[in-house]
Amino acid sequence: MTYARTEPTDQEPDIRARPPLVREFLLVAGLFLAYKFGRRAANGHVEEAFRNAGNVWDLERALHLPGEGAVQGVLLHSQTLIHAANTYYAIVHFPATVLFLVWLYWRRPLHYLWSRRILAVLTGGALVLHLLFPLAPPRMLPAAGLVDTGQVYGPTVYGATPATDTMANQFAAMPSLHVGWAVMVAVGLIVATRSRWRRLWLLHPAITLLVVVGTANHYWLDAIVVVALLAVALAALRLPRAARNVPAHLPWAADGGAVPGGGAHLPAYAVSGAEAAAALYAVGAAHPARTPAGAAHPARTPAGAAHPARTPAGAAHPARTSAGAGAGR
Repeated sequence: MTYARTEPTDQEPDIRARPPLVREFLLVAGLFLAYKFGRRAANGHVEEAFRNAGNVWDLERALHLPGEGAVQGVLLHSQTLIHAANTYYAIVHFPATVLFLVWLYWRRPLHYLWSRRILAVLTGGALVLHLLFPLAPPRMLPAAGLVDTGQVYGPTVYGATPATDTMANQFAAMPSLHVGWAVMVAVGLIVATRSRWRRLWLLHPAITLLVVVGTANHYWLDAIVVVALLAVALAALRLPRAARNVPAHLPWAADGGAVPGGGAHLPAYAVSGAEAAAALYAVGAAHPARTPAGAAHPARTPAGAAHPARTPAGAAHPARTSAGAGAGR
C-alpha cells in the first residue's frame, strides 16, 4: 500500500481562514477610495511642493545618488522603449496588485490577510507623508532637466496642467507607492509559494523602479522612503505562525522523483521530521531501530530488498535487516 501524497499540501488552501468575499471587497474598495480622497485633500500646495522638490534634489546630490537623468537617457534611445515604460507605469501598477490579492485570497487565505494588512498600513503611511510633505516630481523640476515622457511620448495618466488636475494629485511624489506595492507583491509571492523560480518576482519591483525614475515621475528617495516604510510594516505585522508552515523541499526529491530505496514518487516538497520519516517508512526506505511498547511491529523486509543508500541528517540510522528477519539487532 502506498501512502505517498498525490497532491502537494501547499496547493490546498485553508478554506476556514478565507474571510467573506463581499466583506473583503467592500473593505479593500473602501480603503482605496479613502486613499484617493486623501490624496486629493493634499492637493493645492504648489509652492511648498516645488520648494520640497528642490530640497530633495539637492539632498540626492549630496548623498551622491545617481542622477535620474541617467536612467531616462537610456530609455530615450528608443521611442518603443520609452513608450513601453510609460505604458508599464500607467497600467501595471494597480491591476498587478489587485491580481496579487485575488490569487492570495483564493489560494493562500492566511497570506492574503497578512498581505492586505501590510498594504493597508503602507498605503496609510504614504498618505500621511503626502499630506505632510507635498512634493513635485522630477519631471516638473527645471533644475533636473528631465523630459515629461508621459506628455511627450504617451500614454500618460496625468493632466497637462498639474495645478488643476481633478483626477490625481501630481504633487504627491513622496513616497512612491508604485515601488512600495510592487515590492510587497514580490515579497508576498515569494513567501506564499515554493517554486524554485519564485525569486524572479523581484523583477517586478526592479522594473517598476527603473520605470518610475526613467519616466521622471519619482526621485530615487521616493523609492528609498517607501521601502523603509514597508520594512517597518513587515516588522510590526508578522506573518501568522500557521501560514509559515509551508512544506520544504526534500533533498532527494527536488523534482518530485522517486525516493531512494524504491517505492512511489513523493512530491517535490514535504515537511521534515515526523512526516518525512512516515513517508520514508511508507515506501519501505527505512526500518525503525526500535518499536515502542505495544506498537505494531514493522512489516518484514523481503529478502534482497535494497537497503537505503543514504539516511537524512538527524534521523535515526536504520537497523540492519537480515534476509527474512523481522527486527533489528
